Amino acid sequence: MELFVNNQEKEIFRETDIRPDEMIEKQEAYIEADREKLLRQEKDFVEISCPACNSGGSELIFVKNGLRYVTCKACKTLYVNPRPTAEILGKFYSESAVYEYWNKSIYPASDNARREFVFRPRVEKIVNFCKKYGLENVAMMEIGAGYGTFCDEARTSGFFKDVIAIEPTRAGAESCRKKKINVLEQPIEAVSLDSSVIDVIASFEVIEHLFSPKELLINCSRLLRKGGLVVFSCPNIVGFDNLVLGSASPTIDHEHLNYFNPHSLEHLVTTCGFNVLEILTPGKLDAEIVRKQVLKGNYTLDDQSFLHHILIERWDELGLNFQNFLADNRLSSHMWIVASKKG
Repeated sequence: MELFVNNQEKEIFRETDIRPDEMIEKQEAYIEADREKLLRQEKDFVEISCPACNSGGSELIFVKNGLRYVTCKACKTLYVNPRPTAEILGKFYSESAVYEYWNKSIYPASDNARREFVFRPRVEKIVNFCKKYGLENVAMMEIGAGYGTFCDEARTSGFFKDVIAIEPTRAGAESCRKKKINVLEQPIEAVSLDSSVIDVIASFEVIEHLFSPKELLINCSRLLRKGGLVVFSCPNIVGFDNLVLGSASPTIDHEHLNYFNPHSLEHLVTTCGFNVLEILTPGKLDAEIVRKQVLKGNYTLDDQSFLHHILIERWDELGLNFQNFLADNRLSSHMWIVASKKG
């Protein structure tokens, strides 16, 4: 397995390019409404073993917004326990006020920036992985296609013979249809396709939301041809902004139930029938996220003079190089994994 992959994208962009401050502020009321709706069902939450290694040993780390976050004693995955069932989550996301707001407001307003800074680079990465590992005439599926921009860019690239979107939410699926994307409006476990059809399955920022990440990977193995690739992204709990901010990290919210680290994610993917090829952290926003929390007064670096020096005093001079260092050394909180189906 390739442990360290140099980050070749040295150009940084601002968080506000893809998450406009004024629009993010407006979502707070929707977030609170969603959170309250979810917590009203707390009596039906269930205890689970570690979502990465299935160990039953865990330690309570903190409570945030009514949810208990524990760390697996064996693999150090952070996860919500007890948690909403798959049925509760399915209904929650289908009725989410935040997701409707993003689909109607934030995604359209930031679409051009997201294409430039997020989705085209993602497509380029997937294409490069396909070439690197000898995949040609590629049919690709995206799980959790959302607004459909990645699939749209993948189709525009001309590299893929077919692009299929899996998007179980009504609003997301409708956005995909408006872009003329071949979309299946159903959860992955309900998808029925010949296992020789799909060469690559991509999924971005989905696995952390799920009741059972293992079930997602098992379904990927079911749908993917032998030797095909899965490419996932998710938060890295031992990435910079998560380690520095701890429970104050914006990443840690009621939607995210699973927080893997490189080793625990590798273990999970391997046990689900894949050979891990690469783990990388090509994040671009870690340093800026911490800096913004400090400037807003939500976090202090008074007792961390080195970080204060970089993130506040010499940001314009050192910020980009510091972020590139984090990305190049698997220290970013934005993590990717590339794996091939065994057999």
